[in-house]
Amino acid sequence: MPKPSEHRRRGKHALDDDDVEWLDNTPEDLDGPPSGDRWSTWDLSSPTERGPRPHPGWLVTELAAVDTELGILKTGKEADVHLLSRGVPDTDRVCLLAAKRYRSAEHRLFHRDAGYLEGRGERDSRVSRAMASRSRFGKEMIAGQWANAEFQALCRLWSLGVPVPYPVQIIGTEILEEFIGTPDGFAAPRLAAVSEGLADLWEQLVEAMAALAREGLAHGDLSPYNILVHEERLVIIDLPQIVDVVAHPVGAEFLDRDARNVATWFAARGVASADADSLASLLRAEARLG
Repeated sequence: MPKPSEHRRRGKHALDDDDVEWLDNTPEDLDGPPSGDRWSTWDLSSPTERGPRPHPGWLVTELAAVDTELGILKTGKEADVHLLSRGVPDTDRVCLLAAKRYRSAEHRLFHRDAGYLEGRGERDSRVSRAMASRSRFGKEMIAGQWANAEFQALCRLWSLGVPVPYPVQIIGTEILEEFIGTPDGFAAPRLAAVSEGLADLWEQLVEAMAALAREGLAHGDLSPYNILVHEERLVIIDLPQIVDVVAHPVGAEFLDRDARNVATWFAARGVASADADSLASLLRAEARLG
């Protein structure tokens, strides 16, 4: 079959730009999968848009796999998280994924981005102006920055051994990651809903936050609502606003705020070792901020 560029050289039969764009972005096989909602999107992500190697054994990467929507796990101001099943029909190869999808430009409320995006360079002045003015294009660029920042953060932290979900892949503003929960689709509870084993969870959290600080990072919005507890293991989620505390002009304040948010919660529930000032000092030292 001739390439679209070859069609364009055929005089009066040439395609216009819209036709060429449609051909470029439409797969030759328009048939849907035998079941489910879409074919697996694994092959649509480049190697740099996939999670760290080696890929875990539970992850389904076969091209014959299909994705099936199972419902919404969480709604938010910037993104919604959906439960997705990816499996090969008529086999036992199946895994559950969390699909985080940033909202359309009309429905997003990027209320926090001004402070968090400071320190993240954007070389294109046109893009910078659009982002500052919150035009439709600017909001799309902000969404792309959030999604890419979160995916890159997940990859980096997973490789360092920080307790985060395994990042499977990113496609535009959709991030697919490991589902934290039971095999039958029940999501792990947030820390805010947990009342047992808090002393051990506090120690896990201090270790995780210290690991972030050693890399010069702060979660930036850490709270009991973006920490999951699964099988007595703590898992940190929601990382689009991760802050480079060295590059950011007030980076140390993000460390202090994260420390205060979590230490106050644990202390109120009887964890004697949970002290905001001590944790903030530890994080500043690990980040070499003095």
